[in-house]
Formats: sequence, C-alpha cells, structure tokens
Amino acid sequence: MSQWVILVGRPSDLDNAATPHKIMTSRDYIARPALFRGQRPKIINLSRTYAYQSRGYYASLLAEARGHRIVPSVETMIDLSEKKLYENALPELDAVLARAFGKTDERPASPIRIYFGFCDEPKLERFGKLVFDWFRAPALEITLESDTEVPKIRKIGFAPLGKLDAVETSRLHAALARYTAREWRPGKAKTPAKYTFATLYDPKEQLPPSSVDSLKHWARIAGRMGVDVEPITRKDLPRLANFDALFIRETTSISDHTYRFARRAVQEGMPVIDDPISMIRCTNKVYLNELMEANGVGTPPSVMIGGKEDFERACDDLGFPMVLKIPDGSFSRGVKRVADRAELEALATAWLEDTDLLIAQKYMPTEFDWRIGVLGGQPLFAVQYMMAKAHWQIINHDRPGRPDEGRFKAFTLADAPPEVLDCGLRAARCIGDGFYGVDLKETRDGLFLIEVNDNPNLEHGVEDFAEKDEVWTRLTRWFIDRIER
Repeated sequence: MSQWVILVGRPSDLDNAATPHKIMTSRDYIARPALFRGQRPKIINLSRTYAYQSRGYYASLLAEARGHRIVPSVETMIDLSEKKLYENALPELDAVLARAFGKTDERPASPIRIYFGFCDEPKLERFGKLVFDWFRAPALEITLESDTEVPKIRKIGFAPLGKLDAVETSRLHAALARYTAREWRPGKAKTPAKYTFATLYDPKEQLPPSSVDSLKHWARIAGRMGVDVEPITRKDLPRLANFDALFIRETTSISDHTYRFARRAVQEGMPVIDDPISMIRCTNKVYLNELMEANGVGTPPSVMIGGKEDFERACDDLGFPMVLKIPDGSFSRGVKRVADRAELEALATAWLEDTDLLIAQKYMPTEFDWRIGVLGGQPLFAVQYMMAKAHWQIINHDRPGRPDEGRFKAFTLADAPPEVLDCGLRAARCIGDGFYGVDLKETRDGLFLIEVNDNPNLEHGVEDFAEKDEVWTRLTRWFIDRIER
C-alpha cells in the first residue's frame, strides 16, 4: 500500500502525535535517495518555504525524479511565484467567491486560509475545494482586494507554515488528517494492498456503465492482486492525487466533471480509463464517422447535416426511414429514427438549435448489435445485445419509467467470429490504447461500425458472462502494468 510521508523543515515543526504518518525533515529526504526505493510513497511537503532552490523546493523536485507523489509539486510552486502565471485561474475563482456571498454587504475576512482544500467558513466550502483543485498545496493564503464591490482576489500564495499560531496549526493538522483519511474501503484483502485505484461513479445515475455491485465484484478480484478499489464521486477531485489510477464509471462528457477528472489524472501521471483523448475522439459521432472512413473501417452511408440545405441530399442518398444522431449522445440517447422528410426537417431543425452539425445515417435493421470489448489493443469480451422489445434499438428510452433494455448473448473470445473481432480491434486501435466498446452491425453486405464507446458497459454477469473473472483480472493488470512501467 502506498504510504504517507510528511516532510518538515525542522523536527519540532510537527509533533509525532499529530499524525499517524511517517515524519522526516526535507534535509533527510533529500540526502537519502534510496530510502523508499521500490515503493511509491505519497509525500506531503510541509517545509517552511518553497522558494526556488530552497530545501522545500528541492524536496519536491527530487520526489518527482524518484517517482514519488508530492504535494505541492514544483509546478505549483512555480505557478504561485508570480500572479501572471496563475491569472488564468482567477475568473473562475472570483466567480465562485462572488456567488458564495451573493449580493449582500457581507464579505469574507482577508486573507482566507485554505488547508488541503478545507476552509472553516461554510460559505467558502466550494471555493476552497476549487482553489485546491487549481493549486494543490497543503496551505494556501488568498488575499482579497479591499476596494471592490464584490469579493475579488488580489493574490494567491502559500501560507507561511512557520508563522501559524496555535489555532491555525490545529486547523492545518485537522485538514491533514481529513485529506489523508481513506473512505469506503472494500473488505480487507488477503495480501497487503500495493496500489489504490479510484473509481469515479455517480450513485444517482440511472444507466451507469457499471453498477455498484459490479464494482464490488471487481474490488474483490483486485484485492487478491494487491489492489484496493475505492469509490469516489465528483466532489473528490481534490483527493485524486492520493490514488495510483483512475477508472471512470460515469457516463462521460467533455463538458462536465468526468473530463476534468481524466485531465487531472493525466497531469498526475496516473493511468486512467477513460483518458481525455479517447473521450474527445469517441464522444463525437461526426468525428468518429470520418476517422473510421479514413482508416478503412466500414460505416453506414452517412450525410452531415449543418442546415436545411442538407435535407435534400440526406433524402436522396439515404432514403427512409433514416437515423438522425446528435454528435455527442450516449446510451442510444440523441439517436432517433425518422420516417419521412417532414419528420427529418422537424427533428433536425430542433436539434440544430443546440449543435452546428448532425449526422444522418442509413437505417440498417438487425436483430442484435455486436459489442466487442477491447482493452489495450486486445479483445476483452464479445457480446450480442438484442433489440429492446418492440423497438429498433437495444435500449428503449421512450418507454415510460425506466428505459427498457434488450437481452444479451455472450461469447467466449474463442467462439466469437474472427471477422467481428478483427473489425472491433481495427476500430478501437484508431482511438487509443485504453478500454473501448465497439458496436457493430452484421448485415448481408458486411460489418458496419455504429460507434466506439470510450466508457462501455462492464457488468458482472453480462459482459463477463463468457470470459468470467478473466475480464476483471485483465482490467486490473492493465492498470498495474502502466503504473509499473
């Protein structure tokens, strides 16, 4: 299991009773490069100064060279050295700060002290987390302008750890304890955990890529491989650096927090599914259609629709019924079948109010869609998803209440048609090296790619029905291999 190490400027700076974690001076850490060899400690640098070429600075610099996680990083130290280096963060921070106090005459006291993203003022809870998201440091001091109508940031810097009074020191220690605390651990593994993987999920999502029960199943398997799996939610972005890897099990979008989690994971150097590039490439069907055509992967005949001038060509080239798609829909949402030109014009006109492009495709009715799971460029599972009852898609979102899903039929990789596996692999390799679900239609005219999903379903008893626990074992190994490279 990754251990916590607290670096201090002087031995007297932090009482051993204040934390259960290992405490050492930055001087000792710098002088003993072999101390944690073969380990991945998580280090919190509480040096009195982070000035350029100080011991605090070198401690963080050498931690990165040794492959250790360090807070704050040298990048954060440099970012906070001059206002012009962090001014791009100020508009968002100022906006959140202003909303916290509304239009009242009340103003926060200046400076604001934020310890590991925590602030004593309840109104500043969101602000504190956002500041820590931008600048991950143990103690930050926010100085406000004194003559503005609404609160506005004048300066962001490190709080002077060597000058904190007893009250502020107590706040720092409490925040340190909260930051390093672990939550929602699965049952104790038979072997000591070497790594901890974060799994981002939304407990309120109606159609998540993996259910909580499936994630618990994975946690049991990963535990036997020396891995703790810890569920996290969108509020846990400030804690992401505490983990060794990230598996996103929410429906992804480049316009919400899932993309921000993926970006932060890449910045922290941790393996992540889904990575930001895969999100960008998979979530837009217009891009995906052109990418597959350019790489020789068959797709249904398609027409881009950017306005009413494209209706005629769509009608002539595709005929009716045809399928109309919003570029970034997911789980069959934003995908509609239109029966004639009137329906096409009405739906396209409505959708074009929110997007500049739509994609129309030839309607290809089949009894099922193939889903080929691909991980690291190799097949992971093969499943046929049957169409929902009395519906033309595998999920019927038009049904009142919960969406209706069709049945499934799982195949071992040895029994899946080789041409289907090959098509799935060729499509996934156009995207990247992560985890993808490739949807294919098998027709008399051949195989046609419908889409590549960057966060495909992975449910215990469905996608793993044929290959069993090998699916989850390989998923865990994918992360471990990339951590240990």
